Amino acid sequence: MNHDAFIVPPNSKISLQKDYDPAYKVDNYYKIDAVSKLQKDIQQIANFQEILYAQNIYALLIIFQAMDAAGKDSTIKHVMSGVNPQGFQVFNFQAPSAEELDHDYLWRTTRALPERGRIGIFNRSYYEEVLAVRVHPEILLKQQLPQLSQGNQIWKQRFEEINNFEKYLVNNGVIVLKFFLNVSKSEQKKRFLKRIENPDKHWKFAASDVYARASWDEYMEAYEAVFNHTSTVWAPWYIIPADRKWFTRLVVSDIICTQLEKLHLKYPTVSDEHRQQLLQAKYMLEQED
Repeated sequence: MNHDAFIVPPNSKISLQKDYDPAYKVDNYYKIDAVSKLQKDIQQIANFQEILYAQNIYALLIIFQAMDAAGKDSTIKHVMSGVNPQGFQVFNFQAPSAEELDHDYLWRTTRALPERGRIGIFNRSYYEEVLAVRVHPEILLKQQLPQLSQGNQIWKQRFEEINNFEKYLVNNGVIVLKFFLNVSKSEQKKRFLKRIENPDKHWKFAASDVYARASWDEYMEAYEAVFNHTSTVWAPWYIIPADRKWFTRLVVSDIICTQLEKLHLKYPTVSDEHRQQLLQAKYMLEQED
């Protein structure tokens, strides 16, 4: 699958409305075919993760950002269903706690970064600091920032800090994959109504989800600023159509497989001394009664 349709070219200026269709799908891809392809990708990701863990050189950080009901949880659940739980972690970042507010805005996510050999998933991330905080600037008042950090320059400052942070991670072997699940406002409405009508889904719905729709345009503007300033050569953004969940999962899994394949992962080579120890252990086991 060609990923050019989903990537935000670095140093470009995109429009979510004009350049990315939430209902887009690749020609000749259908749901029935996607199920089979997804299962193959899930198995491949599991195989790659095992080698990643054994090699213990790289880590993979996968960031999911989206509006509510775009399918972040279900995408993570389906795409990572085959991975050994020992090899990956999922962190959901909600409103910061009092302890987290006493630190810089990258502190809580930095603590959750995956170790070498592991896959870490951020369900929302430090990007909330240039999204939700930008749409609701009153949140800044709770962050006890120096006066010099406030005002309109803070977003430019944070974009620069985030780019430098991600460059630092990549330089140290943490591969950064960033996905925005692009759901349309009309599709979000349908999914909200389904949650309300299904008692088993009530736990997933909060009245605040609907209130956030009132700021839809402001969020889209904030997201565009994020993509235009933080899609870099070392950590580009992928905008994934999210109106068809089956296609969302297919694209995400395909991109993850491609990225892991590019690492040319290999199991560690065994030294001659270790090989001799294995032969000795085999001999001892075979001599047992």
